Amino acid sequence: MTRRVGVFGGTFDPPHLGHLALAEWARGRLGLSRVLFVPAGQPPHKRARAVTPATHRMAMTRLAARGNPAFVVSDIEAAREGPSFTVDTLRALKASERGARLVLVLGEDSLDEFGTWRDPAGILKLATLAVAERPGRRAGRTRHPRCTWLGNPRLEISSSVLRRRVREGRSLRYLVPDAVIAYIRRHRLYGADA
Repeated sequence: MTRRVGVFGGTFDPPHLGHLALAEWARGRLGLSRVLFVPAGQPPHKRARAVTPATHRMAMTRLAARGNPAFVVSDIEAAREGPSFTVDTLRALKASERGARLVLVLGEDSLDEFGTWRDPAGILKLATLAVAERPGRRAGRTRHPRCTWLGNPRLEISSSVLRRRVREGRSLRYLVPDAVIAYIRRHRLYGADA
């Protein structure tokens, strides 16, 4: 049987329980041997806003994924110079994950923009898309032989709301793993006081 590896890219600024729940749901639903969390180095679609340095986002993602042996954090994009493009990441992973079938986990909001990504046809040749439903949206259920809908629970947690909560001095408890909260405080990220 072919080994299936999930590839879950994102900014993870910060990683939260919604990310973890989605990764575990995809792992179980699709029979993935593991899920690679791939924090973007320089996300090309977020150039309009400041993004926390990749070293911090990598560290927080490692803390968030800790404790689940099926979760692995990859620095393949964070270590790369310049913008991070999914097609380049998948090509590199295809070479390093010999014989594995790659499954790209993304939200339906990203699927809406998929046609604007660099080389969408190349991405579809390299990986199957596993699409997560998002809160407040009615899934369009795009039909494509390389697109699977996850049917996941829709947890309404977003990194942008979490960053705002930190700036406002509000709690992240039960939204973000405790180790990530401690890291945010220790490094005074998002305007946090120590």
